[in-house]
Amino acid sequence: MTRAAIDFAFLHGGGQGGWVWDETIAALRQQTNGEVRTFALDVPGCGVKRGRDTAELTVDDVTVELLSDLTNAGMEDIILVGHSQAGTIMPRLTQMRPDLFRRLIYVSCSSPLPGQTILQMMGTCLHGESEDEVGWPTESKARDVRERYPRMFCNDMTEAETAAFLAKLDRDAWPMKSYAETNWRYDHLDHTPATYVVCSRDGILPVAWQEKFADRFKARRVVRLDAGHQAMSTRPHALAELLLREAVAE
Repeated sequence: MTRAAIDFAFLHGGGQGGWVWDETIAALRQQTNGEVRTFALDVPGCGVKRGRDTAELTVDDVTVELLSDLTNAGMEDIILVGHSQAGTIMPRLTQMRPDLFRRLIYVSCSSPLPGQTILQMMGTCLHGESEDEVGWPTESKARDVRERYPRMFCNDMTEAETAAFLAKLDRDAWPMKSYAETNWRYDHLDHTPATYVVCSRDGILPVAWQEKFADRFKARRVVRLDAGHQAMSTRPHALAELLLREAVAE
């Protein structure tokens, strides 16, 4: 069997699963006539791993399992593409197995400061009210968190696309201990080339915060995409083109 020229692995964000990458993976295959290999990872409790008891799983446990998934799939010299909360796991993956990854591509990923939880990073204020918190696009004390979803995830979707996407949410859940983790590590990231994709119409992570996160990830390249938070669903062909360019960037 002839190996594909590039191995792409994809890691989803919070409340989602590997399914979120379906459109982008299809676009990649179309644009390359299948001359790439792709693998969509699922965090325990998400996607094909829904329904598992994840109560005792730590972030390091998740990392070890994802590395096992990649090696069992025969992936190597990987372009690792992550979205949103995936930014909390990607540095650990490269720290444990730096030899496995050619490049990291962060698509609107978040990165809590060492000593800070994900929820502390997000805070409770509205966007722009605090320099120390990402904040929210609408009042965070809304009766139901789902009331915020359209503005967070769907601001560049049609009504039909919004309904279809929201119907898929809340069926996937990262292990709860990932939201209590504070031991984040970034110093080693100088050793792995990285690109940060700023989504210019993101409804949950403002551009200024994406730029801060890109700096924390030590991304050597920062590129921009005219898309909301779910760029892999709303701009799959544009994102696929970008991924192919960044895969061979210096």
